[in-house]
Amino acid sequence: MTDDAMMMSESVRPERYGRVVVVYGGTSAEREVSLISGSAILASLKRSGVDAIGYDLALSGLAGLQALAPDRVFIALHGGVGENGTLQGALSLLEIPFTGSGVLASALGMDKQRTKAIWQNAGLPTPESLTLDATADWHGVCRSLGLPLIVKPVHEGSTLGITIVDSPEALEAAYRDAARFDAAVMAERFVKGPEYTVSLLGDSVLPAIRVEVPSGFYDYEAKYLSDETLYHLPCGLSPEDEKALGDLSRRSFQAIGAEGWGRVDVMRDAEGRFWLLEVNTVPGMTDHSLVPQAAAYADIDFDTLVLRILDSSLAAAQES
Repeated sequence: MTDDAMMMSESVRPERYGRVVVVYGGTSAEREVSLISGSAILASLKRSGVDAIGYDLALSGLAGLQALAPDRVFIALHGGVGENGTLQGALSLLEIPFTGSGVLASALGMDKQRTKAIWQNAGLPTPESLTLDATADWHGVCRSLGLPLIVKPVHEGSTLGITIVDSPEALEAAYRDAARFDAAVMAERFVKGPEYTVSLLGDSVLPAIRVEVPSGFYDYEAKYLSDETLYHLPCGLSPEDEKALGDLSRRSFQAIGAEGWGRVDVMRDAEGRFWLLEVNTVPGMTDHSLVPQAAAYADIDFDTLVLRILDSSLAAAQES
């Protein structure tokens, strides 16, 4: 351990966390990204002097996790049981504190349609959408939402199964592709304009990032593999507009009861209006991920960021 790391470990009193199990991997379609996120988090905790161990939930499930006797769990699972409230519910029953949002907010965050319904009820702007199934009137959906539109699995993340559609014929094919990832599929009005992402850390709103993709579509490859994706920090908005975006993101996050940390994705149309797309309650922590980039721009290094996220498990323990 370096001298700087030792000094940081002493200042944060790593022993107060007890044994931390970083849970990653799992069986969702986002498994590979989760393994990378979890490994980065685990290495960071060890650098800070925390008694931390990694655990792939796909190995022996909840029983294997219990056998490690964690004092708290750092959830680094993306998608599936780690992000939809299932693991959060199990840990709550076991009275094991964990990072991030609780059961309800986690479940809502993984359900794009229900999140949008809550936002609409709260008067927050989000593009119109319709649920699709194999018997959908493809021409009717296109007339209702307009073209182009975007097709998404309702309960999937990392832009898996997402397609931009510009014809009724393409809509049916996009539905079938999305249905490979999730039984629930939705079509959403496509907002043409720049994409922004806003990270939230405790009570803080981190600087917004404007995402620019040469291909025009921020898909899985652009998120995690491509070196051509551009992340603009500062995002290019005026101070007033960035504050408005941050306030909107905070309100959308709080509307579903999310807490601890997370990320909100937003589009801005040609008239300058912001439109909420979705909430991520367990964002990626890879070298391409957005929360670490926003934190770094706010002078929060990766190790400090990880500890601040872990602190949310202390708050949860005090509330229980």
